[in-house]
Amino acid sequence: MKLFYLLALTTLLFSSCSSSDDTTEMSEENMEMEEMTSDEAAYTGDFVSSAHETSGMASIDKDKKTLALTNFKTDEGPNLEVYLATNTSASTYITLGAIKGVNGNYSYDLPENINFETYNHVIIWCVPFSVNFGYAVLK
Repeated sequence: MKLFYLLALTTLLFSSCSSSDDTTEMSEENMEMEEMTSDEAAYTGDFVSSAHETSGMASIDKDKKTLALTNFKTDEGPNLEVYLATNTSASTYITLGAIKGVNGNYSYDLPENINFETYNHVIIWCVPFSVNFGYAVLK
């Protein structure tokens, strides 16, 4: 019986921040969005998986007004947000709001006067469980 409870607890912990909601549909606008070239981007970084498999590219345009996620993919989860943070644990961060989708191309408006040398991590953060799904380091 103890083994059953241990397995149930382990399953619960590893499935935290997972959801069965399907938000993978892409709008025509998102499907047409292309990856920024290095001439168009001030900063770019490739996503790295953390607690959940995450891939794609994050880029900040030269005007530093827009964050673009291209060829982006991650798992579903409750209350996922996009953070600009100083490190992977999001000890200091700026939220860009709720994630717009988990499979496709998305853009987020950026607040003015962000220091991207300091806030150089784009993180997909599961708020209720304080879990980093994946991140990109902007360079």
